[in-house]
Amino acid sequence: MKMSSRSTRTTCTFILLVCFLISQLMVNNVVSECKRNMVIFNFGDSNSDTGGYPAAHGIRFGFPDGRTFSHQPSDRLCDGRLILDFLCENLNMNYLTPYLESIRPNFTNGANFAIGGASTLPKNVLFSLSTQVLQFVRFLQLQSTGLEDLVEKDDLKNALYMIDIGQNDLAGAFTYLSQAQVIEKIPSFISEIQDAILGIYKHGGKNFWIHNTGPLGCLPQKVATRNASNLNDLDDYGCVKSMNEAAEAFNNQLRDLCKQLRLQMKDATIVYVDMYAIKYDLIANSSTYGIQNSLMVCCGYGGPPYNYNANITCRQSGCTLCEEGSSYVSWDGVHYTEFANSIVATKILSTNYSTPPLDLHHFCT
Repeated sequence: MKMSSRSTRTTCTFILLVCFLISQLMVNNVVSECKRNMVIFNFGDSNSDTGGYPAAHGIRFGFPDGRTFSHQPSDRLCDGRLILDFLCENLNMNYLTPYLESIRPNFTNGANFAIGGASTLPKNVLFSLSTQVLQFVRFLQLQSTGLEDLVEKDDLKNALYMIDIGQNDLAGAFTYLSQAQVIEKIPSFISEIQDAILGIYKHGGKNFWIHNTGPLGCLPQKVATRNASNLNDLDDYGCVKSMNEAAEAFNNQLRDLCKQLRLQMKDATIVYVDMYAIKYDLIANSSTYGIQNSLMVCCGYGGPPYNYNANITCRQSGCTLCEEGSSYVSWDGVHYTEFANSIVATKILSTNYSTPPLDLHHFCT
């Protein structure tokens, strides 16, 4: 009996979904291959901020943030775990403690300098990338004094330095510049990332893990607040083309920087991870992951098609929540759900999106 094309598509989607679910189980149950204590120093924005912003501002991120995993305030702008959290779990290490956390901090596995809202520019302001690097240098100075509960000197030699920043630079530039003008500013953003890498290298850093920026134009906040009269600025999946083109321009220059620095820093390892490809796939092939509306916000207001209203955003009175455990990409219009973060982490760990294709465990074996 010949199957219909619709039945064939349904069967294929089901098989892909089953394979994906199996891979998700693997990312959470993998046996770490590490033979020594893994140390990570992370620099970035809210995509990897595990509590730096709340610690700096004396606040807590309450319900509904954290509802999926910890069921209590987790100081992450997410319903559960971030991509960084999943990577730490895979390495069988502690979640990274924010550098600014003063209550029972644990820095034996490194420290997280990422702060929500951070950008590369302006330079040397709270909490820009350059300031995060200065905080790292201060951390090293304190570590050298022999304080307890800090990274061991032997572990420090093999530390991995993660950088995931640039989204806020692009988003901020689009609020007052044309696409062409935004693209003209990109070299200045890349220059700050270069200075950060070189600054860390100068202080002994040899292993770098660099994330490019995701598809800015696929964030529901950007789609919902775009200039609705310009219908030509949407791609086939409903994302804002001009913003995604700028993100791709940023990523091309970041990739070139990594190539240049590999030649310049011959004793260093620099891994470039294509986060854009991973995250865009969530939108373009959403049905593969069981996602019905990839541009719909879980925590927001307004209902379909985006459930995003700039006047009633997530965490404000009147906002609505999707059913816990449902398959959404966007948590609040800007940040990803734990569900989406787990998929992204799985793909990172596959090494299929990394140049060179090194496994994270390479840095602890």
